[in-house]
Amino acid sequence: MAIRKTPQKLDENALWEYALRLVARRSHSISELKTKLSIRAHSTQAVNATIVKLGEYGLADDAKFAETFAGSRLQNQGFGRSRVLRDLGARRVSQSLASQAVEKTFAGTDETKLIERYLTRKYRGKDLAAFLQAEKNLAAAYRRLRNAGFSSGASLKVLKRFSQLPDNFEDPESSEEYSLE
Repeated sequence: MAIRKTPQKLDENALWEYALRLVARRSHSISELKTKLSIRAHSTQAVNATIVKLGEYGLADDAKFAETFAGSRLQNQGFGRSRVLRDLGARRVSQSLASQAVEKTFAGTDETKLIERYLTRKYRGKDLAAFLQAEKNLAAAYRRLRNAGFSSGASLKVLKRFSQLPDNFEDPESSEEYSLE
């Protein structure tokens, strides 16, 4: 059994240096920074002072973080809106800031084209039309698209086109069975 060493408690100057090392590695939300700094700080006043100082230097800004994060998730991983919102929530960004950032980032983005690129990237080297003929592969692709944050309707639309089996499934959003009335 390994003995865990408790982190050394840092004074305000050492905490500032630690915070700079954290933000140099990658961007963090303010809440993430507070959590990491509070583990190492002597007091909550030192944490708050460090967060304020980081904010003055533009290194702790949730709005900027959310926009950058959303843009990165869209450009690098090709994820959909709901996945990016979920990931921002996991990073403890407020729902309103996350929604604004996602709306701004995804403005003018064609979800259908995004889904097509996502599928061709995830199933590269496979003939998608032939691959999606198998019902289990079609279901797996649908689950993968939903997990990646794409809407049900757009996912089904693209899968219908690739699978060439338009009568196999229907859009649950337009089905009477799922009606809320």
